[in-house]
Amino acid sequence: MLRTRLISGVFLVAGAVLFICLGGWVLWSVMLLISLIGMWELYRVCGICGPSLTLPAAAGMVTAVGYYLLIACGYGSLQTVWLALGFILIMAVYVFTYPKYNSGQVMAVGFGVIYVAVMLSYIYQTRCLTDGEYTAWLIMFSSWGCDSFAYLFGRLFGKHKMSPHLSPKKTVEGAIGGVAGAAALGALYAWIIGPYMSRGAAPVWEYALICGAGGLVSMVGDLAASAIKRNHDVKDYGKLIPGHGGIMDRFDSVIFTAPIIWLLASLFV
Repeated sequence: MLRTRLISGVFLVAGAVLFICLGGWVLWSVMLLISLIGMWELYRVCGICGPSLTLPAAAGMVTAVGYYLLIACGYGSLQTVWLALGFILIMAVYVFTYPKYNSGQVMAVGFGVIYVAVMLSYIYQTRCLTDGEYTAWLIMFSSWGCDSFAYLFGRLFGKHKMSPHLSPKKTVEGAIGGVAGAAALGALYAWIIGPYMSRGAAPVWEYALICGAGGLVSMVGDLAASAIKRNHDVKDYGKLIPGHGGIMDRFDSVIFTAPIIWLLASLFV
C-alpha cells in the first residue's frame, strides 16, 4: 500500500508540475475535469446519485461548467449571477421531480458546486494572475507541504489531540509544525524565484505569511472532508487514485487553500 501510495504521489506531483507550467486552456480543462469528478464523488457519498447521474447532479454539473466558461472567457462579473441562475435550475429540478428527491439532497447539490467547482477554480485563477506561473505553486506548498510537516512533527512531538472525535491522530503540535513548515517553504521559495518575478523580488515575509495562512486553512479543509465522510460512514470518496482514494481525498485541503492563496497573492504579491 505504501509503495502504491508513493508511486501515485509521484505521478500527482509530475502532473501538477506539467499542468501548472502549461497553464492556459490545458490547466483550465484539467481543473474543470477534476472539479466534475470531485462533484460526482461528493454527490455519490451524499446519496444524490449512484453510478449514473441524476437530474439534480446533472444540474449542478451544468452550473459548474458554465461557471468555468465564464472564467475562461473573462466574464468574471457574471459569475455570481450565473451561480444564482444555476441555483434556480437546481431548485426547478427539485420542484418538477417532487417528491423524488428531498431538500437535503438538493441543498447538497448546490453545496457541491461551491465547495468543489468554485473553490478549485482558484487554482486556475491564481495561475492567471501576474506572475501566476510562480504564485500558483504556493497553493501546493501550503497544502501538501503543511500536511507533510504536520505528519512529521506530529510523529515526533505530538501529545495533545487537536480533534479527537474527528481525526484522533492529528495533534496540536503537528498542526503548529505544519503551519511553520509551510511558512518556511514559502520563504525559501520566495528567495529562490525572486529574481524571476516580473514585478521584482517579493519580500520573503510575504510568501511566508501567505503559505502559513494557506497551511492553517488547509487543515480545516482536510478535517471538513473527513467530517463529511464520517457523517455518511464511508472511508474514501473514491478509488480513482491508487493508495489515495478519490479526487476529494487528495484535494480536500487544496480546495480550501486555493481561494485563500488567490486572495492573499492578489493583495500582497
